Amino acid sequence: MQEYRRQTDDELVAAFASGDNQAFDVLLERHQRRIFNYIMHIIKDADLANDIFQDAFVKVITTIKQGRYSADGKFVSWVIRIVHNNIIDYYRQEKSENTVSTDESDYDLLNRRELCDATIEDALVDTAIRDDIRQMVRALPREQRQVLVMRYYGNMSFKEIAERTGVGINTALGRMRYAIINLRRIAEENHITLTR
Repeated sequence: MQEYRRQTDDELVAAFASGDNQAFDVLLERHQRRIFNYIMHIIKDADLANDIFQDAFVKVITTIKQGRYSADGKFVSWVIRIVHNNIIDYYRQEKSENTVSTDESDYDLLNRRELCDATIEDALVDTAIRDDIRQMVRALPREQRQVLVMRYYGNMSFKEIAERTGVGINTALGRMRYAIINLRRIAEENHITLTR
C-alpha cells in the first residue's frame, strides 16, 4: 500500500484502468474529503451531498474504465468539474419539477393523473411492475443483487455497502453500475416496460 501512496494521481488512474482496484481506493482515500467538502459547501445537505458524491464517482469509474480519461495531472479538477455538473443538473431538475406554467396551453394543472385516486387498473399495473422488478433483480449475479438491494431497499451509502460486504468502495460502485446495466439488458431482452 505504501508504494501506491508515492504514486501520482495519473499513475494511480493508469493502474486502475489496467485493473488494479487498490489504486482507485488510494485515489478515493486521497481526495474524498476535499471533494465531499466542496459539495457540502454548495449543497449544505449531507444526504444529498453523499448522493452527488457517489453519482460523480460512478461517472469517474465509468469514464476511466472506458479509457476516456486523458491524463493531464489534473485528476481532482476533473472530478470537481463532474461534481459541479452533477450539482447544476440537480438544481435544474429541481427547478423544472417545481415550475409548471399553464399560461400558453390548454393543460389543466389540477387535472393530472397523480392527483387522482388510483384505479384498480393502476394498482394491477403497479403490482405487475413490482413483480417484474423482483424477477429481474433475482436474475442478477449475487454480488450485484446484494449491492442493489442494500442501496435502493436498504438506503445505504456506497461507503456503508463497501464496509458491510468487505470490499473497496470502487468495487461496490462497479457492482452497482453492472447491476443497472444488466437490469436494462434484461428489461430490453424480455420487452419489459417499467412505467405505467
